[in-house]
Amino acid sequence: MPAFSWQALDQKGRIQKGVWEADSPKHLRHRLRNDGMNPVSMEEVSGKSRRFSGAKTAKEKKSSAVDRRLNPTDLSMFTRQLATLLRSRLPVEKALGVLSSQSSKQWQRHLLTALRSRVTEGSSLAEAFRQFPQAFPEYYAATAEAGEQSGSLEIVLERLADYAEEANVTRQKVKLALIYPAVVSIVALLVIVGLLVFVVPKMVETFEHIGQELPLLTRVMINVSDFLQHYGVFLLLGVVLLIFLFFSAMKREGFKKRVQLFLLKLPLISRVIREVNTSRFLRTYGILLHSTVSATQGMMIAAHVLASLPIRDALMDASRRVREGGSIGNSLTNTGYFSPMTLNLVASGEAAGNLPEMLERAGEGQERTLQATVSTLVGILEPLMIVVMGSVVMLIVLAVLLPIFKMNSMV
Repeated sequence: MPAFSWQALDQKGRIQKGVWEADSPKHLRHRLRNDGMNPVSMEEVSGKSRRFSGAKTAKEKKSSAVDRRLNPTDLSMFTRQLATLLRSRLPVEKALGVLSSQSSKQWQRHLLTALRSRVTEGSSLAEAFRQFPQAFPEYYAATAEAGEQSGSLEIVLERLADYAEEANVTRQKVKLALIYPAVVSIVALLVIVGLLVFVVPKMVETFEHIGQELPLLTRVMINVSDFLQHYGVFLLLGVVLLIFLFFSAMKREGFKKRVQLFLLKLPLISRVIREVNTSRFLRTYGILLHSTVSATQGMMIAAHVLASLPIRDALMDASRRVREGGSIGNSLTNTGYFSPMTLNLVASGEAAGNLPEMLERAGEGQERTLQATVSTLVGILEPLMIVVMGSVVMLIVLAVLLPIFKMNSMV
């Protein structure tokens, strides 16, 4: 029985919204009228939505359940809860119904209701996941499919939940480590701009009538201050426009790939990017192989979850070499993005026949290395920002004091 997202006017003329299961749009309209509501529009909730009445507005598109992506926390929580319910021998459709009724977010209830309706219609859980690609990554569908075929769906989902939770913890640690330098940078910039725009002009008023040429540093500071006072708003608008144009251009794959290739050449930053992507690939690939997904298919799926296009392309080439008969270890070596320790673990796991365990172990090692690298980067950035801010403030102070020293030396 399909699920429909609907809007209707109640007896007081207010718009009501919801997601109900019904045999057809006609059946849904009949149910709404029986409840005293006048249908305005209805839409079958699936990966390819069908609108039965009314035009879909931009706001509705933005809030549509099929267009929303589950954040890592919600995704890991959903996976854990679903695995727990399936472990208790609850059928998939009933488990999804329970999760839908317990969800605190309306759009998630809509999504899970639509997911349940697909399973009720006879689709497998993997097929249902694939109908909502914005919410569930492809490796979720591939893992669920392998679990359903082997009859161990709950075990596979529990392993997937462990992976999602650990990846979310790592992601949160990295974000928290980067928050402090970001805040310090913003505050430092605001302090410097505030000094130049509001404080410096009042201090240099005393130098306007001394009748002598001001030191070069003082003249430069006055010019910068005047520029920010007169053109600061335009400068800010220009920066905002450049940021907007940059993010718009990043939606084009060619430009995005060139930017990412440039970042992969920068010291420290390139190391963080490599470790983020390789650790995610290794953990995802290990999960897929644990779920009996084939080596070539698993490598292609794991490559597609990466954010870095150059690394993704390199791994897609590696998957083609594996499909042609090459070893996984040698194929990953040719990418140039994996550490020697990781490659040794992969090669030993491939030779011993326990590659999934070695991949997950290598992924865990990469995540620990990533956290150490981020800590090192933050440790470098913090004193560097303090030195830069202190230097700029010192230049401002010198620019103000130099004319005073000059005047005193003439007395």
